[in-house]
Amino acid sequence: MMKKILSVVVLGLSALWFNSALAHGGATAKHGGVVATSNDLSFELVADGGNAVIYIEDHGKPMLPSGLKGRLTVLNGANKSEADLVAAGDRLEAKGITMAKGAKVVAALVTPAAKSITVRFTVK
Repeated sequence: MMKKILSVVVLGLSALWFNSALAHGGATAKHGGVVATSNDLSFELVADGGNAVIYIEDHGKPMLPSGLKGRLTVLNGANKSEADLVAAGDRLEAKGITMAKGAKVVAALVTPAAKSITVRFTVK
């Protein structure tokens, strides 16, 4: 039963990711990660030795994540892991996260103005 539910969740996330990825097209990775767009911002997800890092750009210019907070959820096949996203200099970090090729990743962020931003990635 749990595998069926997880499969439905992964399929739903895949469909949502596909729509958001096409919203602005062509953003390029500058840190060797995977790029997705949401709310007119580009987010690059990078695996960093057991941690996950997200860099943010606003129309091609780096944006400091001051005041942003959130949660990162990773679906590696049937395994699910979660960690808090915390601002660390010019990026957001989630500690203790492993992302295998093909993993589905969702970053649920909240701005200082309490606006929600959801970003979906597929690890390549």
